[in-house]
Amino acid sequence: MASKGHGGLGKGLGALLKNREITPAKDQVQEIAASEIQANRYQPRQSFDEEALEDLSESIRQYGILQPLIVRRLPGKGYELIAGERRLRAARKAGLEKVPALVREYNDAEISEIALIENIQRENLNIIEEAEAYAFLMKNFRLTQEMLAKKVGRSRPHIANSLRLLELAEEIQDKLVAGDLLMGQARPLLALKDKALQVKAAEHILEAHLSSRQAEELVRRLLDDPAYLDARESGAEAEPEEVQEAPQDVFYQDAAGRLNEYLGTKVRIRPGKKKSRIEIEFYSEDDLERLLELLSSGHADRHANPPNHFSV
Repeated sequence: MASKGHGGLGKGLGALLKNREITPAKDQVQEIAASEIQANRYQPRQSFDEEALEDLSESIRQYGILQPLIVRRLPGKGYELIAGERRLRAARKAGLEKVPALVREYNDAEISEIALIENIQRENLNIIEEAEAYAFLMKNFRLTQEMLAKKVGRSRPHIANSLRLLELAEEIQDKLVAGDLLMGQARPLLALKDKALQVKAAEHILEAHLSSRQAEELVRRLLDDPAYLDARESGAEAEPEEVQEAPQDVFYQDAAGRLNEYLGTKVRIRPGKKKSRIEIEFYSEDDLERLLELLSSGHADRHANPPNHFSV
């Protein structure tokens, strides 16, 4: 469930696919037996829409494969897929014995990056698959968040915020992937270090149909009193009320939204006659450290104008 609206991906993929010297002879499309092509071992995508594959398979039966696959030659025999897994799967469904492909030389790190970028570019990954792919690349190829951001065409805050989702309990990750739980409802749960409490809070959010803002208030109460939900179930506590805020100018709404995305937490802008204020929410000392790192990284100056004053 990859998010939409992020640019730069084409440039990242283009750089990986073209940033090397290739002779015309090597760059010619070849007909390769489909049975000789192994799946990309670094493919981050775990699920494929069978109905969409069947539609693509029918199209391939009629018109063939219009865009060649990209593969690399294996040391022994056969090839490993670099880009085009949907086309390969659909071609096999269509009964094609041979498929058009470009044979190129890439190392393991490069094919991991290409597989990730291809999926993000086509919005094929859900948010957890994307985060797991980032974590895999960083761990196995010793990449920093900054290095990874440049390679895949994402911002460093986006990488950081995606990786934080892996700190959620698996049950909550599953609810995010299924679309049962929204990002705004799930993100506050990161402040709860107890996974069982995370799950209990998530279940309450869904059962009570809490908004994102009410989910934030719920987490605040749980940080003060982890037994808050137990007390509420016994009838001792009322549901947290949603605070209604005065509507803001479109400019301030847009700026707050950009800061929300950049920092991965709730941001409010309080405009004033003589001076204004930005309020940034955090839920723990670790969360504050994360925000301080982002604010001192030098990237914030490129994403938003410096505020008159901000309070944390």
